[in-house]
Amino acid sequence: MERRKFIGLASAGAGVALLGGTPVLLTALGGCKKHGTMDMGGVAPKVVEGAFDMALPVPPTMSASAAKLTAQRTTASVFKGKTSSVSGYQSGGILGATLTATKGDTVNAVFQNSLNEVSNVHWHGLLTPANMDGHPKDVAQPGGSLTYSFPVVNRAGTYWYHPHPDLKTAKQAYEGLAGFFLVTDSEEQALNLPSGDYDMPLVIQDKRADSSGNFSYAPDMTDLMNGLLGESVLVNGVHSPFVEVASKTYRLRLLNGSNGRIYNLALSNGETFMLIGSDGGLFAAPIAATSILLAPGERADVLVSFGGQAVGTEVFLESKTFDGGEYQGKQAFNIMKFKVTESSTDNFDVPTVLSDYATLPEAAATKNRSFDVSNGGGHGGHGGHGGNMMTMHNINGDSYDESRIDETITAGATEIWTFDNTEGIDPHPMHLHGALFQVLDRTGGRGQVFPHEKGWKDTVLALPGEKVRVIVAFGQEKGVFVFHCHNLEHEDTGMMLQMEIV
Repeated sequence: MERRKFIGLASAGAGVALLGGTPVLLTALGGCKKHGTMDMGGVAPKVVEGAFDMALPVPPTMSASAAKLTAQRTTASVFKGKTSSVSGYQSGGILGATLTATKGDTVNAVFQNSLNEVSNVHWHGLLTPANMDGHPKDVAQPGGSLTYSFPVVNRAGTYWYHPHPDLKTAKQAYEGLAGFFLVTDSEEQALNLPSGDYDMPLVIQDKRADSSGNFSYAPDMTDLMNGLLGESVLVNGVHSPFVEVASKTYRLRLLNGSNGRIYNLALSNGETFMLIGSDGGLFAAPIAATSILLAPGERADVLVSFGGQAVGTEVFLESKTFDGGEYQGKQAFNIMKFKVTESSTDNFDVPTVLSDYATLPEAAATKNRSFDVSNGGGHGGHGGHGGNMMTMHNINGDSYDESRIDETITAGATEIWTFDNTEGIDPHPMHLHGALFQVLDRTGGRGQVFPHEKGWKDTVLALPGEKVRVIVAFGQEKGVFVFHCHNLEHEDTGMMLQMEIV
């Protein structure tokens, strides 16, 4: 359907309903756009910066071998002088503790659901048994609990956790349910990277808030089509924060925890920083960069030096403009402020070698699969949440159906997957559960692998006009996993399929 006609039908009140608390588009609308998301058009909400006078919070740490996560409604100081109603895994605060583990440890985490709706935990980027992954069907009822137990087999890296119930992932993550999961190993420890106060996990999210500072998940049709973008950008649950730093080197673990917003991250002084890792851990060697295009679900591990900066210097972490389709990347804005308050000698030398891992050759792949994500909007193809509604987003014309297996994969296989967005108008960050991959190439659009895509990944951004190829290494864990767009509005409205490893 042409965009303007679609807007007219939507404004006329044609078929929007609530299903499980999430607005969905009913079949009364009829028709579909041949290529790309049925974008509602309009202008993305402008980011509003604060005074950068709230101190950056540091999430508490908790051992993953004895973790207790309670999903609950609570309050937090998100905006200065205001108390916001949020969700969190801890009382009196948004988000959750940073879980820590060493490769080889066993995770023992008890999840208590104190919400008034079903929920669960997905261990984003961690390789777990299928029944521990947080599949959308494996949920705890309100008042119920789940116990997660699995070995940590991942390399050292920056992973995270968040809810993953069907039709409620976007809402619950938006309201505040997320946290870091940091893994270390002997290889990383031998590098003596910045640690303690010099190791900063930073989760970046955007929210919409009313005059009282409360934000609730109430997406309109534009949000469901494009992904929800908020006017207030938070770091570690605080709007426009600052942090005091010394004139030394810091390790910043950057996580895009937003529902739909992509950030083109850079330093306001234009300084070069060193990329040392991404989703699946450390690179083989550092890579110099001045910006990172980070999509929802992606992580970037960087070293930033404030060495030589005079006391009183202020540097912002900013998002620059970029070509992200019709709705993304149109505005530049500051995210957080670093204030140099201490002069110190920086004796840290960036290692020339970081990690030893194998690069997968294309010849190792035994199968090629292609997934059309250009047709993100449409009739939902086959099935789709029981077939009782028109889903807005799909992969290869199919939308999520718990009763259907879309791809069958042999355990231990190496495959090449292509995400084809050449005729799309929206960006799609594609995320695999149960496997990691390496990016081979991207054609069209920017036509190059980004610097932060050189290592192991679990999420890759397919921009409009692009085709991205990845080589996937599947493990021996058998069972049903999902893969989906990590624009959470796209995921919850159908852009998710199931694969079974056999």
